[in-house]
Amino acid sequence: MSDSQTTPPHKKNRRVKSDIPFFLGLFGFAGVYLVLILSLLVANASFIDAEAIREAFTSEATLGSLKLTFLTCTISAILSLFAAIPIAYSLSRFTFKGKTFVDTLFDIPIVLPPLVVGLSLLILFNRLPDPDNSLEKWLNQHGIAITFHVPAIILAQFTVAAAFAVRSMKNTFDQISSRTEDIALTLGCNRSQAFWKVTLPQAHKGIIAAGLLAWARALGEFGPILVFAGATRGRTEVLATSVFLEINIGNLAGAASISLVLITLAILTILTVRLAGDRR
Repeated sequence: MSDSQTTPPHKKNRRVKSDIPFFLGLFGFAGVYLVLILSLLVANASFIDAEAIREAFTSEATLGSLKLTFLTCTISAILSLFAAIPIAYSLSRFTFKGKTFVDTLFDIPIVLPPLVVGLSLLILFNRLPDPDNSLEKWLNQHGIAITFHVPAIILAQFTVAAAFAVRSMKNTFDQISSRTEDIALTLGCNRSQAFWKVTLPQAHKGIIAAGLLAWARALGEFGPILVFAGATRGRTEVLATSVFLEINIGNLAGAASISLVLITLAILTILTVRLAGDRR
C-alpha cells in the first residue's frame, strides 16, 4: 500500500515550520537577562582593587560586621527551620477550612516591601497596645532590649527568611509520599512517631536546602534591619548595612569590596542549595 493511500487527507502537504524563531526567542531573552546579571558583577568588580579590599577587611568595623552577620544569619536560619518544618508539614499533609487563606498569609513577608516589614516590627514592639505600655517597654522591664539592638537584627531577618524556608520545606514534604506514613500508622505508630521516624529522615536534604536558603535570604536582608535595628557602627552593623554606611561616607570602593563578599557568599550558598536539590 502506498503512502498516499495511508496518509489522512488533512495531513497531506502539511509542512512543519522551522523551530529557529522559537529558539531565537527562547535563548535571546535568557541571554539578555544573563548579560545583565554578568554586567552587574563586572561593574562591581571594576570598582575594586587590592588596596580597597585590604583597607575594607583590616578595619575593625568590617570584621565586627562580618562576625555579626554570620552569627545573626545562622541564628535566623535555625529559627526559620523551627518554624518552617511544622508549618510546611501541616500545609502539605492536612486539609482544613481556610487552608488557602492561611497558606497565603505565610507568603506576606515575601511580597511585602522590606521597609514595610521593618516598619511593622517597629510599630508592633513600640506602639502596641499603646506607647506607654508597649511590648518593648515590658521587655525592657525584664532586662531584654529588642529595638535597635542585635535581637532586632535576628527578628528582622527571621521574619522574611522563615517565609522562604516554609515554601522550600512544603515542596520537600509534597514530594515525599504519604504512603510510608500510612504504613507506619497501620503498624502501630501514632502520628508523631510516623513523623519523627519516617517522614523527617526522608526530608533531611530538604531541611538542609531550606536552612541554606533561609541563611542566604537573611544575608541579603537590609530594609527591615535598617528600620528596626538601625545601622550603628559596632553595634547593629551587618554586611548589608556596612555597604549602606560606606556609600553614605562616599567610600564606593569599600562598599564594592564588601559587596563582593556578599555576592561570593550568596553564590556559594545558592550553589550548595542546587547541589543538595539535585541529589534528592
